[in-house]
Parts: sequence; structure tokens; C-alpha cells
Amino acid sequence: MTSQESDSEALIGRARDGDAAARKELLVRHRKRLRQMIAVRLDRRLAARLDPSDVVQEVLVDACQKLPDYLEHRPLPFYPWLRQLAWERLVKLHQRHLHAQKRSANREERQALALPDESALELANRLIAPGTSPSNRLLRNELRGRVQAALAQLAERDREILVMRYLEQLSTHEIAAVLQISEGAVKTRHVRALERLRRWLADDFVEDER
Repeated sequence: MTSQESDSEALIGRARDGDAAARKELLVRHRKRLRQMIAVRLDRRLAARLDPSDVVQEVLVDACQKLPDYLEHRPLPFYPWLRQLAWERLVKLHQRHLHAQKRSANREERQALALPDESALELANRLIAPGTSPSNRLLRNELRGRVQAALAQLAERDREILVMRYLEQLSTHEIAAVLQISEGAVKTRHVRALERLRRWLADDFVEDER
């Protein structure tokens, strides 16, 4: 458990005891992380109309209303629970603005949001070894394209683990809670994804250092 997760647990204990300041702190302390998650996932056709900060504010209002029930039942660790609310809101925003066809909300929420091209590019940048001819723009752009193509070949869940790890900066514990799998399974899938990228790309991507 990270220090941030430990701090959240302490705040949850105080919030359950009726500490209003602790409840407020619980909601606002993850604002930056939620904004990053939303920015990573927000389709660029929506980004022109919606500011991630506004979406975060809507998520926090929703979380404030649902917090008493959360504190009673604790279905997930706190940040994964907040992130789930953000995910559900993003799905509805994409459905409302980008999909003409009607779909079941429950079905939609189980589906992965497509990773915007800019976020896929950023993930490729995170995985490119820093010593790979950074001064040669054409070579680096070609390599970035190869990494993006390799990422597209990964199983969806393995790719999601890389997105959550490198772009959202989630801990193994948090990723396990989001995906509802064990921490061991997260580590296995993470290593497997990197091994596959290594096999496809030789030495052109960076090893995970954490």
C-alpha cells in the first residue's frame, strides 16, 4: 500500500466517524489524479467541447452524494471507487455525444473506452528507450509508430494495465481493484506485456523501473 493509500485509509476512518473535514479532504485530494485519468481517456472530439476539470467537478459532486453509502459498504479501495465513477461518467459522455445508436448503459460501462491517438502516442513515448537516437526525429517517429502498432497487438486487458501503470500512475494494488483481479495477476500480465513488446521491438523500449 502506498503512502497516499494509507493516508486515504486514515481519512476514511475519520469520515466514518462523522468528520466533515475528512470527507471533504477525501474527495479533493484525488482531483489531480482524476483529471489525469479523464484527460487520458477523453476522445479528442469531446475535448474541444469539454474541459477535463469540469468533468472532474461533476464526478466529485456525484461522489459526494454517494459517499455515505461507500463508507458503509466499502466495495473498493477509495481511489479505484472514485475512478469507477469517473469511468462511468466518461462512458455516458461518449455515448451521448459520439454514438447515435442507443445502447444499454450497463453494457456500455463494461466496455473499454478506446484510447485516443494522443494518449496512445504518449504511452509509446513512455515505452521508448530514452537513448534511442532522440536527435533523429525521423527514426524516433518511425519507432513510435512501431510501438503503437505493437501495443495494438496486445490483449486488451494487458494494454489497459500498461495505460493505468504508465499514464494514470496507478499502483499494482489499485490496478488489481479496478480490474477485479489479484495483484499477482496484474504483475504477471504486466511482465508478459513487456516481454511481448521486447520480443516485437528488440531493445527499443524501456524496462519498468518501479
